[in-house]
Amino acid sequence: MPARVLIADDDAVVRDVVRRYLERDGLEVRMAGDGNEALRLLGTERIDVAVLDVMMPGPNGLSLCRTLRQGGDYSVPVILLTALGEEDDRIAGLEAGADDYLTKPFSPRELVARIRAVLRRTSAAVDSDAAPIEMGQLVIDPLRHDVTTAGEIVDLTPTEFTLLHGMASAPGRAFSRGQLLDLLGQDYLGLERTIDS
Repeated sequence: MPARVLIADDDAVVRDVVRRYLERDGLEVRMAGDGNEALRLLGTERIDVAVLDVMMPGPNGLSLCRTLRQGGDYSVPVILLTALGEEDDRIAGLEAGADDYLTKPFSPRELVARIRAVLRRTSAAVDSDAAPIEMGQLVIDPLRHDVTTAGEIVDLTPTEFTLLHGMASAPGRAFSRGQLLDLLGQDYLGLERTIDS
């Protein structure tokens, strides 16, 4: 089954160009012209990667990303598209929970490559560790990308989930700061101090 990508941008030309590149690369595409339509699609369809425009009407991409992450949905990787390319803007996007950030104007080929990279990371994580890990009443489910304790869902950020899953996969092992950062992957762009909180 091909991966399904949501392209949410108010510019119909951008949506159409990106759609053609993605379909040529064998990916399924869903499109939204505003944040409300994107939110509806995210709630009703399986979406493997969401590409969200930061400046679209309705809930913008940054707001949608925050909504997804605060609602506990960490399974959908998010790539933000924006004309705002300053360092503070990129940091705000990543801190809102985005997995990647691409500045307009952009190369559609680069976007496809970034989507493929995100899909490789997420499918590798799911393929290699698909079985839930149970530790007493704590259950870590990498397929659903959630954690429960005594049947209640635990609200974790994507970073927290990755760290918890990595540590639970090696019970009894002590991890150094560097090893914890390695669990987050070489593409991790967050602050090194993130693992302290």
